[in-house]
Amino acid sequence: MSAAALAGRGGPAVAVGRRGFDRALLLAIPATLFMVLLFVYPFLYGLWLSFAPAKGGALANYRTFFTTPDLWPTIGITLKLALPATLINVGIALPIAFRMRVRGRWQRVVTTLLVVPITLGTVLIAEGMLNYFGPKGWLSHTLQLLHLYDGPIRLTHNYWGVLISLVISGFPFAFLLILSYVTGIDPVLARAAATLGAGTFAQFRHIYLPLLAPGLAMCFCLAFVQAFSVFPSAVLVGAPAGPTRVISIAAYQAAFEQYDYSLASAIAMIMGFVQLVIVAAVLGLRGLFYRGPVAGGKG
Repeated sequence: MSAAALAGRGGPAVAVGRRGFDRALLLAIPATLFMVLLFVYPFLYGLWLSFAPAKGGALANYRTFFTTPDLWPTIGITLKLALPATLINVGIALPIAFRMRVRGRWQRVVTTLLVVPITLGTVLIAEGMLNYFGPKGWLSHTLQLLHLYDGPIRLTHNYWGVLISLVISGFPFAFLLILSYVTGIDPVLARAAATLGAGTFAQFRHIYLPLLAPGLAMCFCLAFVQAFSVFPSAVLVGAPAGPTRVISIAAYQAAFEQYDYSLASAIAMIMGFVQLVIVAAVLGLRGLFYRGPVAGGKG
């Protein structure tokens, strides 16, 4: 083969090799600086601050957290809220997103209605819940008027109020993520299965669900992190001094009521560690049950 032909075939690769540096990487510099200034540096500073208490050794803040009766239980309280809320959001969003995967007459209208809560904000959702689910709210008055229930219904200022708030605010997020995953699956696969006699449930069980497994795992992780960092709902529609004293409230009180930023940083580090453990466990289970297609068309 002639030298000209070789140059023609390997021209772009040779040009990149001679250039030695892709100038397109310069576009990543602003994003890198943004990440360093707003995420990496605050994290490293908070990690250092957590090991620099005013009194005691480097681990004094962590000993304080795990030996104080009103601090370490906040981990379990937060998990009792975040995990059920995440399971409910993902579990409800999955069948609805699967139904909304096909473009129809009312698809856009229904999708818009389902994602409206994400535009309201936590405070507005909490205010609406107080007016609707409170002891003197519309729901309680309606049930009493219809003689379906006697006495006020208490769905606010307790555990259930925060859980409902997390479901309302977190469902649109999970729904949009799963909808983006399910609409990315080639519908030709389902049509091919239908020609072989597979019904809608069989298509979902054997085609969509295995392909959705990685996306569902990521959706669960993101929804869990969002729910675990609950703060406004725990204060507005919960009982922040009792059953809904989540770990973020403990960090807030340490920082802005006790002005102990070192302890607050330690609580934030513990909060991040718990989230990392749950996320790592979910991703590990994903790798255990889903290994993806094998090269060569086998498996």
